[in-house]
Amino acid sequence: MKVLLSIKPEYAEKIFDGTKRFEFRKSIYRSREIRTVVVYVTRPVGQIIGEFDVDEILCEDPDTLWEMTSYYSGISKEFFDSYFLGRDKSFALAVGKVRRYETPLDPADVIENFTPPQSYMYVDDELSRPSSTQLAFAL
Repeated sequence: MKVLLSIKPEYAEKIFDGTKRFEFRKSIYRSREIRTVVVYVTRPVGQIIGEFDVDEILCEDPDTLWEMTSYYSGISKEFFDSYFLGRDKSFALAVGKVRRYETPLDPADVIENFTPPQSYMYVDDELSRPSSTQLAFAL
């Protein structure tokens, strides 16, 4: 089982180019055994472009989380603060190995009745797994 996350285009690109090593979330999926995130890039892209391994899930108060992750956050302090405003708990997925698909997937082709998730959705391992020819590279 994997989890699919909706990520804005500019942040997805930073994940795959290695400049954003943490994906921030207000809430996290329940199954802590999941170690792979499938990346759905929101509109205007609207495609599944790859996946990454989760090395660790951090859960801290926002100030502590920013101290731990700011160097590779891929976002500004102002954006971080506004995103977690009023929260006493914040989460970050530590991005491990990334795999960008050579050919992005149309989610409607691999997920029946696809609707982009607000936070996350579980997907089968086989559902989104690209063929070896789809994998452009692994970092």
